[in-house]
Amino acid sequence: MTTIPIENDEIVAEAASAQVADIASQGDEQKASKDEMEQETETLLKALDEAKAKAAESQDKMMRLAAEFENTKKRLIREQDTAIKFAEENILRELLPTIDNLERALALGSKTEDAAALLEGVAMTLKGLVGTLEKCGLKCIKGAGEPFDPNFHEALAMEASQDIPENRVMVEYEKGYLYKDRLLRAAKVVVSKGDVQPAS
Repeated sequence: MTTIPIENDEIVAEAASAQVADIASQGDEQKASKDEMEQETETLLKALDEAKAKAAESQDKMMRLAAEFENTKKRLIREQDTAIKFAEENILRELLPTIDNLERALALGSKTEDAAALLEGVAMTLKGLVGTLEKCGLKCIKGAGEPFDPNFHEALAMEASQDIPENRVMVEYEKGYLYKDRLLRAAKVVVSKGDVQPAS
């Protein structure tokens, strides 16, 4: 029987002990690594939950804003429709006194033969009507004596005139009007050719 010297036994024991220690150390490292991974996973899951909650909150806010925008849009459309529908109301209210005055003039005309008083009443009514329409943006285009302007005047004819220079309005058959600087109706006019001498 061979006897192993004690020295060799000690070396083997030390090597085995070192291996056990190394294996234990690796196990501790793996356990620590596993704990770190679990902790990191938990942190990431928590961050994911927070992100999901924020996204849900943002989506809720967005949906509310979209609904509020839609309601505001509908309300503005209703208000616009109402404004358009009743846009003429103020003009009509302003014209009511003119109707009253014309009715009074007719009533007066049927009871009196004084044409001068009737004409005066009608002239005042016309003046009031024109004033009301001017407040609403109506403006009369200047006619007789003014230079002819095809943008505002419609020439019905041209006639020779010794008194009125060439290319000026001689006679205004129908007044022209602007509504807030936009042509509503062109004035119908006769335009002067100037002092044209007949050919001999």
